[in-house]
Amino acid sequence: MWINGWRMLTVSIVSFAMLGCVETGVSSDLEKRVDGLVTAELQAKHIPGIAVGIFKKGEILLTKGYGYANIEHRVPVIPETIFQSASIGKQFTALAVMLMVEEGKLSLDNSIRQYFPDAPMSWQPVSIRHLLNHSSGIADYFEAMGSHGIETFDLRHDYDPDELRRIFYRLPLIFEAGSDFSYSNTGYVLLGFLVKKVSGIYYGDLLQERVFKPLGMSTARVISEEDIIANRAAGYQLLNGEIKNQEWNAPNVNTTANGSLYLSLLDYLAWDRGLREESILSEASWKQTYMPAKLSTGQEYPYGFGWNIDQSKAQPWHHHSGSSQGFSLYISRYLADDITIVALTNLNGSKPWQLVDGLAEIIDPQLAKIAALGDDK
Repeated sequence: MWINGWRMLTVSIVSFAMLGCVETGVSSDLEKRVDGLVTAELQAKHIPGIAVGIFKKGEILLTKGYGYANIEHRVPVIPETIFQSASIGKQFTALAVMLMVEEGKLSLDNSIRQYFPDAPMSWQPVSIRHLLNHSSGIADYFEAMGSHGIETFDLRHDYDPDELRRIFYRLPLIFEAGSDFSYSNTGYVLLGFLVKKVSGIYYGDLLQERVFKPLGMSTARVISEEDIIANRAAGYQLLNGEIKNQEWNAPNVNTTANGSLYLSLLDYLAWDRGLREESILSEASWKQTYMPAKLSTGQEYPYGFGWNIDQSKAQPWHHHSGSSQGFSLYISRYLADDITIVALTNLNGSKPWQLVDGLAEIIDPQLAKIAALGDDK
C-alpha cells in the first residue's frame, strides 16, 4: 500500500535529514529544537525536502537541508539545493523595474498605455506603481481565464509574449485602478515585458548582470528545462495521499516575471545581505519599494513592491510566500532584530510560513508574536 510506502519513505527522509551539509552558528540545543520542528513538518505534511536558512546581521545562524531534493534518486537537500522561487521572484522583478526608474526609462506614475499603446483604453488610469503593488484592478489571469469569454489558461501551451499580452488585454478590470488591492500575477508578467521594452534586455538577463552577479548570488537564474543545472530540486504535489511529480509547464510559461527563478539558500543569504545594505538601488528607491500601497480611498494596504509590508507591529516585518509547480517557499525578515528566516520546500501547498513562524518562536518568542498579529500570508 502507498501509505506504508510513504511511511517508509518518511522514515528514510527523517533519518537522512541529519546527514546533509550544515553550516551553523547556533547552539547544539537550538539546532536540536530546529531539527525536531522541521522533521515533524516533513512527516505531518508529507514534504519530500526542506531547506532552512536563518540569518542574523547578514551572517549564517543556520543553513541546513532535510529530506530529499529528488525522491527517485534519493538526492538529499543541502544548502546549495536550488528551488523554484514562485512568487518570491516578484521581489526581483520589482528591483528590475526600479533600476529602469532610476535610469529615467520608466516613471512609476505613468500609464502603462504609454508603453503599451495597444492596451485597452480602460487601462489608461493603470500606472506602473499600480502593477507593482497589486492595486491595478487587472484580474489575475490564472483566476479570470476560463470565464469572461476567455479560454482557460493552458500551462502546456507555449504562449509567446505577444500572445500573452493579447490575452491579458481581454481580462476585466475588477475595480478602478488604485482603489483596492487584488493580487495579480498578470501585473508582474506585464512588468517583465515592460522591462524588456524599455531596456532592450530580457528581465532575467538584466537581473543576472545587474543584481545576481553584483550581490554574489552565484546560482540564481531563470528557470530552464534545457540546461544542466547542478543541485536542482524536483517539485512534487500530493494527490489523494500520493506524492506525484509536478505538472509539466511549457518553456515560455516558466520565463515570465511573476516568479520564474531558481534560488538556493546561499542565494537568499546573498540577497539578504544586499537588502540589509540597500545595495543596487538608491535610498529613495528602496523607500518607494517598502511603501505600503496608498489607495484612492485614503486607506493603506500592507504591500509594497514585491513584499508584504507590516509596519504597525513591534518592529517592521517584511515577508512573502510563493507556491507553484511543486514548490512552496517563504521568506520573513524581522528588521529591528536583523533576523531573516527562509524555508524552501519541494511540495506544492505546504504552507511554509507555518514552519517559519515555529522557527521564529524557537529563536525568540517575540518574533512569533509579530507574525501572529500579521496579515494573512
